Amino acid sequence: MRILLISPNTLTVPYPVYPLGLDYVAGSVAVEHEVRIADMQVINRDTLARILTDFAPEIIGFSCRNIDNTDAHDPLFFLSGYQELVAWLRERSKAVIVCGGCGFTIMPEQIFAMLSVDYGIIGEGERFGLLVEALSCNRNPAEIPGILGTGGSATPPSPWPGKVIRRFPGKVEHTNFYVQNGGMLNLQSKRGCSFRCIYCPYPRIEGGTHRLTDPDEVAATALQLQDAGAKYFFITDSAFNSDVAHSLAVARALQSAGVTLPWGAFFAPIKLPADYFKIMAAAGCRHVEFGSESLSDAMLKAYRKPFLSQDVCNAHRQARDAGLHVAHYLLLGGPGESMATVVESLEAIKQLDKAVFFFFIGIRIYPGTSLYDMALAERKINEQTDLLQPVFYAPDAIDRETIEILVSQQAEGRSNWVLGSGGADTAKVVDTMHRRGYTGPLWEYLAR
Repeated sequence: MRILLISPNTLTVPYPVYPLGLDYVAGSVAVEHEVRIADMQVINRDTLARILTDFAPEIIGFSCRNIDNTDAHDPLFFLSGYQELVAWLRERSKAVIVCGGCGFTIMPEQIFAMLSVDYGIIGEGERFGLLVEALSCNRNPAEIPGILGTGGSATPPSPWPGKVIRRFPGKVEHTNFYVQNGGMLNLQSKRGCSFRCIYCPYPRIEGGTHRLTDPDEVAATALQLQDAGAKYFFITDSAFNSDVAHSLAVARALQSAGVTLPWGAFFAPIKLPADYFKIMAAAGCRHVEFGSESLSDAMLKAYRKPFLSQDVCNAHRQARDAGLHVAHYLLLGGPGESMATVVESLEAIKQLDKAVFFFFIGIRIYPGTSLYDMALAERKINEQTDLLQPVFYAPDAIDRETIEILVSQQAEGRSNWVLGSGGADTAKVVDTMHRRGYTGPLWEYLAR
């Protein structure tokens, strides 16, 4: 069968992100089928129309990576654009249309109904390969667990039990775009998240236990990215060090394999071996992005974080002592937030030197999370509340506007304090620097 996989994401704030998921979806399809990828960062609708005519796909799959940008300060809603894309495709193709992705999995029935697609993939994209085989044999794909369609169930299936294969295409048009615009490609070292943060849908998407990729396999993929011309890669795990031993093994495998690219990842500021970040640095790590969320112990407990504020400070110091660039992401406005806890976090942040701080004010409520249950019990939402449009938790003791005023007052004159992702102006600066030959995320130039 002829299969077209579309990445519809055109968001460039703070920079374009390589559609890693489609590599895995392509890898799930048996070799006798023909697969093409259309990345809307790279091509326009006219080019896509020509592909529909010339290639004549029988199945079109597209990724709903995000429902919105989860940023109350500068909100963007993506589903209406996906809805318009499906209508546009229907006018030009008779192909079966399938939607999947992280965003789709969070609210599959609602998104399925809104987009009017033929099938939806709940959970990991490898189920797309099963859908293709079912269609090629004239069987109903909705009979397969995790595939939503006529007669299908929206119950999230167990994590994908089979082999995970990434089909990285090498030097082709859409990979070259990212190489030429910042040089950044992506890498994954494991799936699943063992943390229990109250607001995060990640365990619902990938499962609550780790499934580790062999470190040598991770390193081999990194060499593929390097050979394709990448100048930097980012490890997309929810937290690279949530399995400390595995992350150390991956770092050593990268070094042993001769990977010379600089890289970065998300890290949790948990208790770590004294030499942890020195080992990361020796393996090429340059950027550490901490999901610190708060520097108030009361709020960290409320978020069910596996660390305290002192752990954040210790991890920060370890990373800085290893010569690494450090950023912290702060998430303000959760259950129990107050004037006192916000001020506590803002004052403590000032003790963290040579770092960049990204402030996200307001926590998006997703079904299937503990925060959803809390908001429901507190009657901040009800079972009929439409959560497709962003709904943010409202703490009792302080409102979002007051938190934003407090942060803005403290941020004045501090270029390293950024509200949200920095918005379009930041993206424009990043794009200019990438075009001048700079590589990587570039936020280190804000550090003070």
